[in-house]
Amino acid sequence: MTERILIVDDDLDSLKLIGLMLQRQGYEIIVANNGQQALGKANTERPDLIILDIMMPDMDGYEVCRRLRQNAGTQGIPIIMFTAKTMVDDKVAGFEAGADDYLTKPTHPAELASRVKAVLARSAAQRRPTTNQTLVIGFLGAKGGAGTTTLATNIAAALAQQESTILADFRLGQSTLGLSLGFARSTGMANLLSRPTSEITARAVENELVTHSSNIRLLLSSSRPKESLLNIAPDSAAMIVRHLRTLGRNVLLDLGAGLNRLSARLIPEMDQLTLAVEPTRVALSLAREILSEIGQAGLSSSRVNIVLINRTQSSLQIPWQEAEQILSHEMTAIISPAPDLVFQAAEAGFPIILYQPNSIVANQFRKLAEEIVHVRGGVARDA
Repeated sequence: MTERILIVDDDLDSLKLIGLMLQRQGYEIIVANNGQQALGKANTERPDLIILDIMMPDMDGYEVCRRLRQNAGTQGIPIIMFTAKTMVDDKVAGFEAGADDYLTKPTHPAELASRVKAVLARSAAQRRPTTNQTLVIGFLGAKGGAGTTTLATNIAAALAQQESTILADFRLGQSTLGLSLGFARSTGMANLLSRPTSEITARAVENELVTHSSNIRLLLSSSRPKESLLNIAPDSAAMIVRHLRTLGRNVLLDLGAGLNRLSARLIPEMDQLTLAVEPTRVALSLAREILSEIGQAGLSSSRVNIVLINRTQSSLQIPWQEAEQILSHEMTAIISPAPDLVFQAAEAGFPIILYQPNSIVANQFRKLAEEIVHVRGGVARDA
């Protein structure tokens, strides 16, 4: 829709000149040649911007501006003061009256166009509804034993040092997350998924969260086999994720290995997916199939982070360049092998980035965390 600009000036030549300059920029122009007429047209036409001269005989621009700001119907319209007055005190008076910007006569057409464009952009940004900036990130392994839980835990710990972060464990009956962080009772997820979907409320979800000393809030599953026998409704899992969005700035989902009914249902709920892959042909073949399924489910490749996890030093492993060619996807990060450190951190009940914060792998996790969330402002889930 063409943006409309109301130009207010008692000098007809100025009205014509400014109007012509802005019409050439594609704007629709409305004019008024005195303050009272300006107030009436602002109220009935509701322009996107008002360019207001200060020196007018019946009512000066300062008074017009103050009245526009006092009127609930016009108080949000951006105003640029446009005048021959150049003293600092004049500009201050204009801003105190409620102006958004100030231009002095004469002005170059390029400067006028630039100021108009900037003020309109700021106004549009202020009117834009506030979006939920919570980031939901799924963590999925191409195969079992890829280190997905370790990856999710350390990314969560890195993010939790700065922002409210929740890590939800959807590996019912197969989880090691709670045990690795020192939680003996890990039934929160099962408690929720045992309920009818209608009874899964934000309060119910929040009541099942526990907090680790690393500041991560956790929704845990256990390793008890009977949990894996639960008849889980995937829509109930989706409801949990939606409520988690309201409870934390970052929500991370540990989805285990491979796609299943549950993890596939959660794809539309995610903003990003991080796929953990080992540099072996079997793992890369599985990852390629998963990427295909993810694409068909509606999550674009730009929302997928692939992390190559080297679990052991081996000359037999596939180089990362070749792995990228196999997957037709760039690697977001490569994690160095640190089996001893993984074991020691789990025994101590801490994420690696807190247990050995200066280690190479800890720095790799922190860098990956920054990479994952740096596009938060532009996040828009795929339709």
